[in-house]
Amino acid sequence: MTNQLPDIIARDLKVLFCGINPGMTAAATGHHFAGRSNRFWRVIHLAGFTPDEISPEQDRAILKYGYGVTSVVKRPTARADQLSPEEFISAAAEFEQKIAYHAPRVVAFLGKAAYAGLSGQQDIAWGLQPTRMKGAVVWLLPNPSGRNRSFGLDRLVEAYRQLYLEAVAH
Repeated sequence: MTNQLPDIIARDLKVLFCGINPGMTAAATGHHFAGRSNRFWRVIHLAGFTPDEISPEQDRAILKYGYGVTSVVKRPTARADQLSPEEFISAAAEFEQKIAYHAPRVVAFLGKAAYAGLSGQQDIAWGLQPTRMKGAVVWLLPNPSGRNRSFGLDRLVEAYRQLYLEAVAH
């Protein structure tokens, strides 16, 4: 399967949400976070980013609020652990060029795997990171996938709300 999920991106976004890679359902439908167990759209609404919950089919509507969506690795997989370290390494230069060109205020990585794969760091804390990426503030959020059993809906919303309150709302 070679479906590539197109980025939802524009220049000067408040936040560019960055997934690890597309899931199979997202790639097949052409819509981000389309898997029925994925909680991304609900979480960003409950955290304050959007006034209404956006459906995956309306994913491009996120742009009107100043947010975008991309992924580090473009190859879709059923699970993120199916990606190799080499795939992150080979995606790094293109990803960083994308950040430099679009100049989002914040790059919010959804899950530690994407940022760890790009940065080479393994011991990473959630939240605001001490380094910037091509001028953008880097923030680490838990992955909203339904496979992420470590974070229930309330904990996800709390983590995303922290980004909203500290980097967007003012």
